[in-house]
Amino acid sequence: MFVPHSHDAADSIDDALEASEQGVRAVKISLFMLLGTTILQFLVVLISGSVALLADTIHNFSDALTAVPLWIAFILARRAATRRYTYGFGRAEDLAGLFIVAVVALSAIIAGWQSIDRLIHPQVLNNLGWVAAAGLVGFAGNEAVAIYRIKIGQKIGSAALVADGVHARIDGFTSLAVVAGVIGVWLGFPLADPIVGLLIAAAIIVLLWGTVRSIGRRLMDGIEPELLDRAESALTGTAGVHSVQALQLRWIGHRLQGNASLEVSDMPVTAAEEIIREAEHRLGHALPNLDLMSVRAVTKPTEQNAGEQNQPEPRHGELAAHHDRPHR
Repeated sequence: MFVPHSHDAADSIDDALEASEQGVRAVKISLFMLLGTTILQFLVVLISGSVALLADTIHNFSDALTAVPLWIAFILARRAATRRYTYGFGRAEDLAGLFIVAVVALSAIIAGWQSIDRLIHPQVLNNLGWVAAAGLVGFAGNEAVAIYRIKIGQKIGSAALVADGVHARIDGFTSLAVVAGVIGVWLGFPLADPIVGLLIAAAIIVLLWGTVRSIGRRLMDGIEPELLDRAESALTGTAGVHSVQALQLRWIGHRLQGNASLEVSDMPVTAAEEIIREAEHRLGHALPNLDLMSVRAVTKPTEQNAGEQNQPEPRHGELAAHHDRPHR
């Protein structure tokens, strides 16, 4: 309330560092929470032999492991740009997102294989009450992690962290599916356990497609249209700007960069620079994740200049003949 918020280069760097620190904190907390949940579930797997719970445990463990590349990516994002990596190392976060997709897909394959094997070679389950309890613990742990990751990811603009949160939420519902499998076994249908394991594996693959699209869009410099609308509204609302001729935005990790061309009246350079500074300031408020924006002014010709430009230039012969006429 008492310190005005500006958007110069130093503040942009501070915002980026603060966002990276928040990302690292979210990754560390969720990592230890998921590891604790996984250990509890694995202990129950050993005493029960539930393949559905095993599939859920494998997936939770893989989800915990995805925190490691994200951790590394957030640390890399703090590094300054170099002559080789002139845009910095923010893209490491998107590459970590690809690793997350690969690990989660692998966990689905392993869970599906275990479930098929149990269908072929059925086994008697033990301690079903503990299996149900482990499923509920898995749901609670994953939902808590999902809420935290998604909240921080949306706050700092990290698609990879949001994707990791969505995966944790999916894991939570697959943990509830384990409970459903236990109920099926209790009702006299022993194959409910491996069938639920197969359903979990299939659900992981289907829901993974949305994450693939999100990460792929970032790597292809895709941007959410609503962010472009907010930027355009901020620029056109700047005094002295007639129109926005060009506007580009892209994500570099969890920070935004872009370019803009603004049409302004024909005026002194100092006046045009003042308009650009105001436009950049408004952009910083409209897009809190903005890191670097190159804004340039394009002069709009006045009506007088436009009329002069539309008049045809006289040919050299006509001009000479006019001056050679005798005066009366």
